[in-house]
Amino acid sequence: MITGGTGSFGHQMVTELMNYNPKQIRIYSRDEDKQHNMAEWLSDNPILSKIKFIIGDVRDYDRLVSTMKDVDIVFHAAALKHVPAVESHPFEAVKTNILGAYNLVRAADYCQVKKAIAISTDKAVKPVNAMGMTKALQEKLIISNEIAKDYTVFSCVRYGNVLGSRGSALPVWDAKISKGKPIPITHPEMTRFFLTLHEAIELVFYAVKYSAGGEIFVKKAPASKIVDLAKAYTELKTGNTNYPLEFIGIRAGEKLNELLVSREEMRHAKELQDHFIIYREDELNNNAVVDFEYSTKTTIHLGVKELKIILRQLKWVV
Repeated sequence: MITGGTGSFGHQMVTELMNYNPKQIRIYSRDEDKQHNMAEWLSDNPILSKIKFIIGDVRDYDRLVSTMKDVDIVFHAAALKHVPAVESHPFEAVKTNILGAYNLVRAADYCQVKKAIAISTDKAVKPVNAMGMTKALQEKLIISNEIAKDYTVFSCVRYGNVLGSRGSALPVWDAKISKGKPIPITHPEMTRFFLTLHEAIELVFYAVKYSAGGEIFVKKAPASKIVDLAKAYTELKTGNTNYPLEFIGIRAGEKLNELLVSREEMRHAKELQDHFIIYREDELNNNAVVDFEYSTKTTIHLGVKELKIILRQLKWVV
């Protein structure tokens, strides 16, 4: 079952789940139009016969219970995640991102779901905006020992920006380019983590395989300046090496740089070759002083040349 399953994550998850021949995939979301569009997108795909579309909201505990019966794995992607919108309507994010997560935890355990993986964000680390604050509390609810969890293994995955996903910069820039308008950039020094949708799903499957309960799984990811991504994209799309950029200023609630693992979390985290696994403090408590955090300032940076290669590989440009 995928909550918020009609978004970019849900579309990619359905595509990748085909490789595992699931008995059924339940798409749980509150937007009937997006469910219809998703069914149309899958109209020629045999997996459509295994998909059950369910209208429901994570704010509704009873509805979650009634639709989660016989489910083995829940992928919890439902959230209000657009930073400016949540800054304007913070309590709506509380109801979806926090109370919705609480409902999901109780419903999954009541229905004896085997594993539940919640999708989190780098904005939950030392949050400065309302969206990040609600996602940070969502993480706490998912991995907390306080809520009775007799049957289900709960864990989170945390990652940064997903290239090409709904609400990301690329579709917005496409609309501007089609009208011959400048590309809006918030700040010339702003950096972000980047990964592909496929890499995001790989991280989720990694968590399904290795979670024992209470972990936050983080995939190491490169970062780049937003301005370099804009230059790479516009050069490939238009052939213009000096496509006009418009610096519009940092929006409410935005950081210049993002974090995936804070210094404080590093004390109870395990570093692997490609991942960090953050444990509850009471399970892996390292009192050593750690003077390192995994941020867009400390990870590998991609320049315009490397970004062009990735954009071609993703077929966002030919």
